[in-house]
Amino acid sequence: MDESIGGVDALLAKSRAGARRLTAQETVEACARGALLIDTRTETQRRRQGELPGALVIDRTVLEWRLDPKSAGHIPEAVNYDVEIVVVCGQGYSSSLAAASLRSIGLWQSTDMIGGAEAWIAANLPLATEPADVRE
Repeated sequence: MDESIGGVDALLAKSRAGARRLTAQETVEACARGALLIDTRTETQRRRQGELPGALVIDRTVLEWRLDPKSAGHIPEAVNYDVEIVVVCGQGYSSSLAAASLRSIGLWQSTDMIGGAEAWIAANLPLATEPADVRE
């Protein structure tokens, strides 16, 4: 094996370097001040874990295109590069990679939630009673 290859753990550490990740409660506070809560979990994960109130569900495969204000496919909420974005996944791993990717395209206020939806549930935060706001 080539020792110069860092693997996924190195990539994860690099994606988190210098980022201020949020707890579940800090995520609630960020949303209260207008941050976009972006849920990248699969439909199966959301069905099993529940929907997060106010979250916009965006498939990881199109995340950058939907949130880049210069993209022809951006969502209306992606108004500029100063938008605060909190990405959530199931456990807080792939969301770190996604937030780093968003920062790399200029969305400098992108971060993720520590522990993902599992942390939200563990913190006894409310789940949505309405259907998810799925953006394609």
